[in-house]
Amino acid sequence: MTFYRRNLPHLQRDAKPHFVTFVTKNRWILPDWARDIVLGCCRHDHGTRYDLHVAVVMPDHVHIIFTPLINEQRRLVVSMAEIMKGIKGASAHAINQRLDRHGTIWQEESFDHVLRSAESLDQKIAYVLENPVRRGLVSDWRDYRWLWYQPFANPYAPTRTT
Repeated sequence: MTFYRRNLPHLQRDAKPHFVTFVTKNRWILPDWARDIVLGCCRHDHGTRYDLHVAVVMPDHVHIIFTPLINEQRRLVVSMAEIMKGIKGASAHAINQRLDRHGTIWQEESFDHVLRSAESLDQKIAYVLENPVRRGLVSDWRDYRWLWYQPFANPYAPTRTT
């Protein structure tokens, strides 16, 4: 188990899924093309640094659930800080490059917690999948463009990935 603190406390458990939410600075609304970039960054290290279960990029925030993997060279579990720096840093760089500017895209902190059971994982996956519906962006989550999930992670999810 790893614990670190910035402004908020963060707890990481080996071999456990983690539910993370991060928000744009000042609740900036991400344009469609920026949401494409962010979803790509969420998926980028799937299978190498973490197993990604589900990700949704909303207009002003992101929900992801992943399980950190072991870095075989270092023989250590990949840290939450490293994972989040990779996703947030790469997406911010790409968005700023497209906008031809420098600046903060994301709030500094992310909100995270460890999921403790399969039931909790299924409930959180369902929560993430339904987020675009609750926000009134689509009537069926399957129609939301900025959503990715690993079908076997949720037995109720159809077998479609985007």
